[in-house]
Amino acid sequence: MQKGRYQIDMCSGTLWNKILIFALPLAASSMLQLLFNAADVVVVGRFAGKEALAAVGSNTSLINLLVNLFVGLSVGTNVVVARDLGAGRHDNVSRSVHTSITLSLISGVMMAVFGVVMVRHLLEWMSSPTDVIELSTVYLRIYFLGMPANLFYNFGAAILRAQGDTKRPLYYLTTAGVVNVLLNLVFVVVLGMDVDGVAIATIIAQYISALLVLRCLMREEGPLHLDLKKLRMEWPVVRRILQVGLPAGFQGIVFSLSNVVIQSSLNSFNDPVIVAGSAASANIEGFVYAAMNAFYQTALTFTGQNYGAGKCGRVDRVLMLCETFSMSTGLVLGNLAFFFGPELAGIYAPGEDQVIAQALIRMSFLCCPYLLAGFMDTMVGVLRGIGYSVVPMVVSLIGACGLRLIWVATVFPLFRSPATLYVSYPVTWVITGGVHLMFFLYVRKRAYAKVRLGSAQQSDGTPNPAPAEKG
Repeated sequence: MQKGRYQIDMCSGTLWNKILIFALPLAASSMLQLLFNAADVVVVGRFAGKEALAAVGSNTSLINLLVNLFVGLSVGTNVVVARDLGAGRHDNVSRSVHTSITLSLISGVMMAVFGVVMVRHLLEWMSSPTDVIELSTVYLRIYFLGMPANLFYNFGAAILRAQGDTKRPLYYLTTAGVVNVLLNLVFVVVLGMDVDGVAIATIIAQYISALLVLRCLMREEGPLHLDLKKLRMEWPVVRRILQVGLPAGFQGIVFSLSNVVIQSSLNSFNDPVIVAGSAASANIEGFVYAAMNAFYQTALTFTGQNYGAGKCGRVDRVLMLCETFSMSTGLVLGNLAFFFGPELAGIYAPGEDQVIAQALIRMSFLCCPYLLAGFMDTMVGVLRGIGYSVVPMVVSLIGACGLRLIWVATVFPLFRSPATLYVSYPVTWVITGGVHLMFFLYVRKRAYAKVRLGSAQQSDGTPNPAPAEKG
């Protein structure tokens, strides 16, 4: 039964259509977020030269490394709110909303201060090329001033997704994305600014999206309503969020750390053409990944609500459907991106044939087998939805970061080329995804038995508190 204009009843009725209704706006929202950075890269690539392109485009892995811990906490918010909504614990939902928003504001201010102070040292640690490090420093210091808005939006959108609302975050990002592109053109083309112009445009757009989410939550009725007077840190709620969110965030850091190592190895060639080609490819890959990752987010939320409601058979169906959609998306879009690679890379580096050639090398190793990453991430979404967050983190630590670090230390020196670095991605996707699947099959019976027992207790009128998160 449809409970509201922006809500989805995830615990009854057919699943495939609701999964698509949830995932498609979410995919579009993720792509719009990527447009913030892509618009920066395209504008500077066309109007400010390849050094500015390398300065902006090569910072993605460092940005992700620094913000993924807090974005992981928003995953914890999504799981906690979704499970309490599914179980009908509305008082818990309200406390989680106010605690999460408070946490996002504190985290955003901390990240802004840390980024402004430390970014130059981090770029030096990454062996950023000498001819772009000054531009990169300027871009990142301005970019990190937008962290409070960035994290507020991510936490607020996670709260809305928990009830099935992926449409309004899409509307807000559409508005902010249009503003971002227009301001890029004004600052760079009209006013003659450089990387500072695109950075300022980006953070203005981020604050617009954050304010729209704030307005939405304050007008929301029911348990998701935000009252600014009630903002506080309730430590039992923080503990529940951290139990899922910290491992999720640490896993994101692990992936980003391995990407930073790859980026540092690319920087060691001291060739702006290689760095710019990799940056262009990474931006193209990001759109494919965003489409697949929407089904990870869908699996996370649908699993959380159905597991909270004790409907374990639907959890299995959520897994099968989300895996099918995710892998199909990766297979089709990833190979289409490679097929049209010269044209797509040319958007970022028009007329730069060497940069385009380097982009195609990377895309051949990452875009074509991208369905493997989709399989891996969706498995993680279901595991977190049923409360297991630590083990996926450990598996990713070993399978993604560990193996890639070993690869860089052993294989890369023997066959020193960008292609040697790129091939490490599909290898680690296969290994990590396979281990996640085996772990799910191992814990499935025990996890389902526990939640069914809790549902039976609730139907008998006995207490059924919020279930603790597992390993």
